[in-house]
Amino acid sequence: MKFHFIASENPEAKEALKVLIKRYDQTKLELSDVIIAIGGDGMLLKALRNSIEKNKPVFGLNKGNVGFLMNELSFDNLENRIQTARKVKMHPLFMSAHKINGNIFTELAVNEVSILRQTHQAAHLKITVDKKERLNELVCDGILVSTPIGSTAYNLSARGPIIPLNANILALTPISSFRPRRWRGALLPQRVKIRIEVLNFDTRPVSATADNVEARDIKYIEISTDKTKKLTILHDSDHSLDERIMKEQFLT
Repeated sequence: MKFHFIASENPEAKEALKVLIKRYDQTKLELSDVIIAIGGDGMLLKALRNSIEKNKPVFGLNKGNVGFLMNELSFDNLENRIQTARKVKMHPLFMSAHKINGNIFTELAVNEVSILRQTHQAAHLKITVDKKERLNELVCDGILVSTPIGSTAYNLSARGPIIPLNANILALTPISSFRPRRWRGALLPQRVKIRIEVLNFDTRPVSATADNVEARDIKYIEISTDKTKKLTILHDSDHSLDERIMKEQFLT
């Protein structure tokens, strides 16, 4: 089995990288069977983005601050762990951001697509789902469209719901919404196409970000699940991601 190792800037992750490469050898990404990401959940996100076009599964080893989606770091029996690992298969989001100047910016997102105000003024947004208007005006700091894997990241910090990884659902979560006062977001089937228009875009500019790739001065944005791209996360058979997500929902 051939591995491609990558690590975060954490000194302990870098040291673990050296040990793993010495023991298992480093293989070029294109020729590898599995990407091994050493660090925290941010490192897993980077590895998943790298895997999109290469169609490689990703196995995370925890050497970060949280590592919610990572496996326990061990230098032994890596091949056996990979062979017996459980698979979680997902699809990324496709973002098409139409800028005020007429340019179109496209990008894929593993965790979420976020729309955020660029100035001190709140954003005014209109939300359409499958060509049907759902909110004619949302006044807020921004809004997130999150995948199940991204639901425990920025989405959770914004008080959005945690989504089981095998659920074909997206979370639409407002950030510091002012109006409508009682709207707390929505859960949507992955098959839908979401359009978010920026009202008063000339005086209240907003940016759109796919994971960590940003486009500014947006007029409107369209978001859908890209079924042509697949993501595969591997986790130890005795270290269920589903169980971790279940526990997270009952923390007090």
